[in-house]
Amino acid sequence: MACNIPLRTEVLIVGCGPVGATLALMLGKREISTLIIDKATDICQMPRAIAFDFDALRILQSAGIDDAAFDKVKIPYVRFVSPLFGEFARINTGIEIDTHPAQITFYQPDLERALRDRLAESGSITTCFGVSFVDLVQDEVGVTAKIQGPDGLDVEVRARYLVAADGASSTIRTKVGLDFKGQSFAEDWLIIDAGNARTPIDHVEFICDHRRPTPHMTAPGGRQRWEFMLGRGESRQQMEADAKVEELLAPWGGLGAMEIERRAVYRFHARSAVSYRKGRVFLVGDAAHITPPFVGQGLVSGLRDVANLSWKLAYVLKGDAAQHTLDSYDCERRPHAKKMINLARFMGKLIMPRNRVAAFTSHGMMKIVRTVPGLRRFLEEQGIRPANRYRRGLFLKPSWGAHRKSGSMLPQEWLVDVEGNERRSDDVLGNNFALVGLGVDMERYLDDYAIEVLRKLRATKIWIAAPNQTVTNSAGFTRKMNAPVSPKGEETIILVRPDRIIMGACKARELNNMLKTVERQVFHSPPEGF
Repeated sequence: MACNIPLRTEVLIVGCGPVGATLALMLGKREISTLIIDKATDICQMPRAIAFDFDALRILQSAGIDDAAFDKVKIPYVRFVSPLFGEFARINTGIEIDTHPAQITFYQPDLERALRDRLAESGSITTCFGVSFVDLVQDEVGVTAKIQGPDGLDVEVRARYLVAADGASSTIRTKVGLDFKGQSFAEDWLIIDAGNARTPIDHVEFICDHRRPTPHMTAPGGRQRWEFMLGRGESRQQMEADAKVEELLAPWGGLGAMEIERRAVYRFHARSAVSYRKGRVFLVGDAAHITPPFVGQGLVSGLRDVANLSWKLAYVLKGDAAQHTLDSYDCERRPHAKKMINLARFMGKLIMPRNRVAAFTSHGMMKIVRTVPGLRRFLEEQGIRPANRYRRGLFLKPSWGAHRKSGSMLPQEWLVDVEGNERRSDDVLGNNFALVGLGVDMERYLDDYAIEVLRKLRATKIWIAAPNQTVTNSAGFTRKMNAPVSPKGEETIILVRPDRIIMGACKARELNNMLKTVERQVFHSPPEGF
């Protein structure tokens, strides 16, 4: 696909996988001129990432990817089984969180096709395929990138910022001198993707046999995936051979019971760059961090990166926020990405114990924990996934005892407008900051100074009525569940960032003071301890 490569752009994104494409869509929605390039000429048709959660679906929603844009399978539960104890743990994923299924599987080529269809519809985004990144030089006001077009000729592109979404072997990360620290697991894994299996499952299971750990899951289009850990002395060539694949798949009918789409041996890694920013260059997705696949958080973490970074780039480029806003990307995202890596490593130890004694100890302990009702309910309903909450960054210091904690995600819910239409709350809040009154229409509390701060933030204003209140204007909504909006009926007001992180929360009478503090942080000086 030929394209005219623009020589100037506000943001240059290298890599048009799901993470880079989502970032481009988010910038495009904010009318930021964006060039996204990829050395591949077309979508890779082999399935790679296969699972993500409600966080990813919510982020894709904000990028304009609706529920019907690509096929998905809702996962009712994830079970852990062993030859010693049978099912020793289970996580209930057949629920909705933030109006989306808690866990799904998908077919990556379908997702990428949906993303690229949206890219083609944007007037602010230029996509160029078959184009390779070569080198870069950055200065105080921008980045000059040398890229090679499909014709083999080098072109220099001038951008205000460059974002590396070019994967785990990122050339850009190396060029700017950011170390990629972490470890590779000693074990290699054979991944088999198959279609039309005669005995499909409808869930995800981890067969935690210390002799051959095997995750197994369903996927759209009648597909199944297996991941088999290689034993000592087993080679790639041996494992990918028909005879070995037939042996491994024998419990599910063997090669004759399905159509193999892919068989490949991979080594899993757990790494994070020492910083996700160097000057005007930012790292996102696998270029910034790679996560073992045991909790399905690799792609999700990359999508969280771009949700965090996109609005900050847009606000700074439009002159609506100070430069230090961009500093918060690294200090917010890197610690959270490391938590996800550590969770995946923990799950890896649970799934692949080294020997029978380790399997007996760890799996037996989990089996015992399930006999304690409170612990069992917590693990099965909540799991052990870290909340998407930041301890340091661009938000107000949380108030002691506050109902809504700044630095944490505002949950998404179904709202009903004055005309009776149901809408997701993120769609109501829009692409910018939003001021949300819980049980209070905040208009009567705003003074002229606060109104000007909200104008500079380009903030939407809405209020959500308590069950005993009546909505009479277009800014008012009720909750579909008709539940209390705040404990004890307190009138609480929340300022929400474009990525749905709570910037600050206060009682109604403290609103103007909160907005003055927000103005200092966004437009003048960073938070203390930033």
